[in-house]
Amino acid sequence: MYTNILTSQDNGITTITINRPSKLNALNKETIQELHAAFRVADLDAETKVIIITGSGEKAFVAGADISEFADFSIAQGGNLAAKGQEVLFDFVANLSTPVIAAVNGFALGGGLELAMAAHFRIASDNAKMGLPEVSLGVIPGYGGTQRLPQLVGKGRAMEMIMTAGMIDANQALQYGLVNHVTTQEELVPLAEKLASRIMRNSSVAIAAAITSVNAAYQDGVDGFKVEIEQFGNCFGTEDFKEGTTAFLEKRKADFPGK
Repeated sequence: MYTNILTSQDNGITTITINRPSKLNALNKETIQELHAAFRVADLDAETKVIIITGSGEKAFVAGADISEFADFSIAQGGNLAAKGQEVLFDFVANLSTPVIAAVNGFALGGGLELAMAAHFRIASDNAKMGLPEVSLGVIPGYGGTQRLPQLVGKGRAMEMIMTAGMIDANQALQYGLVNHVTTQEELVPLAEKLASRIMRNSSVAIAAAITSVNAAYQDGVDGFKVEIEQFGNCFGTEDFKEGTTAFLEKRKADFPGK
């Protein structure tokens, strides 16, 4: 089905692997479109409870965007590139109702770090390097990097990372709060799967509501508390709520219907 990515589904987890090792998994237009399609299919799949996104090989998650595709763009073309990319992939991933874990193996630079930041949370291998080097090319991050990085690490650290175009290692990313866990390359995907299995014990419907509520806090003009109240109330009308509360009162494990 795909030229630049691989997908697999097992035990409720869909794993999407960016597979352009000769290009260090760099994001080109075709790969962005394929990722959109794969995320959409997984999100609509009733059997998929968690999505893991990672890169092929041991060197890179995604080493950046494919610069050769836009080196000669005009102002209008550059603006459209950012707008389309955010709509098709980065904002799309951030707002999926299915949880997305980014398993960052190796370099996550530019658009690669922006993709990882669009995921709902991140884990990294101990050889990972992360950064937004765009200003060294005379441009700025355009796939949400200037917005999501400050949200995750704070304004001062984000400003330093963006303005120096420098990279941080996995342990520094952990200290900054950019990633939640650091492990070996060999244990990276198994750790992602372990975290996914813990997520899958819970209500997919409630998790989707939680994603909507958390994201609301970062949207201009949106009162996140009101969104939380609305989503909280909506949960009371779901089969998952009935099952969860009944199981609790009956002192048994809940068997949630799923998506």
